[in-house]
Amino acid sequence: MIDELLGRAPLKARIDELEEENERLRERYEAESERRADAATARQEAEEQQNRLEDRIAQLEGELERVEADDAGPTIRRRVDLRGARLEDVLERLQSIRTAPEGALTASLEAEIPGSVREDLSDVLGERTALLEDAAPCLCCVDDAGLVSVALDSPVRPSLEPTWDDRFDLEREWFLPTGRHALALVRADLFALGTYEDDERVDYRGFESDVKGNHSKGGFSQARFERIRDDQIDDHLERCREALAEREADRLYVVGQRGVVDTLVEEANPEPAATAAVDATGDPKPALEDAYRSFWTTTLTVI
Repeated sequence: MIDELLGRAPLKARIDELEEENERLRERYEAESERRADAATARQEAEEQQNRLEDRIAQLEGELERVEADDAGPTIRRRVDLRGARLEDVLERLQSIRTAPEGALTASLEAEIPGSVREDLSDVLGERTALLEDAAPCLCCVDDAGLVSVALDSPVRPSLEPTWDDRFDLEREWFLPTGRHALALVRADLFALGTYEDDERVDYRGFESDVKGNHSKGGFSQARFERIRDDQIDDHLERCREALAEREADRLYVVGQRGVVDTLVEEANPEPAATAAVDATGDPKPALEDAYRSFWTTTLTVI
């Protein structure tokens, strides 16, 4: 009665309604958090299982190659693609190795192994040095006892001078998504840009442009068609540059069609931390997911 006389009854009723709404929102938030946690756990377990299966497949394929080899020349012992938790585990093992001073060589190799490095490697690997050269360009880790001899085709390959130390010089950001960064997928008619915190995407932008497909007619119509297509691609790449200029992460990786990627990054300032050719088809968002997974994969070759 007093509440009604003082006009407090409607306020109390509204407070009760808001408290009930707040409780519903809290329960909804807790349910969503549990769902996201379960999904993340399931994804990690599935990825670990997939990596184990890929390891086993690679091992069996390696054994088959050795059995079917017709010559007695050296062959690689193993080649496998690594990503996620499995890759992190392998990197930690390599980083944990300790040798005597100047007992561990880390080098970024291009098409050919420098003469001075080849001589050092030949003392350890002998004729297997040729296998390391076949794996180039790569990042190689070899110890002076020949217990470790691997080539890593990493997403980000640093310009690293051959260095002998008591451990292998490996940085996490060469192999795994770390910190805040952006990855852009570029095709002649598609663009997708993701911003990430470690391996979690926190922002996204994507679009497709109207670019003519291939044309089979010859003569003037063919030349005119190609000019129109080139102009459409130029317009598309200009949209891509504008989108990249608005990104909120300084560290950038660009992947996609090799010629299109090269054209796009010619005017990039600053230059991307790395580029790569990837085969990612489909709509922008799922194509970006495929491209991200493909880019952050390291091929490990055991020499």
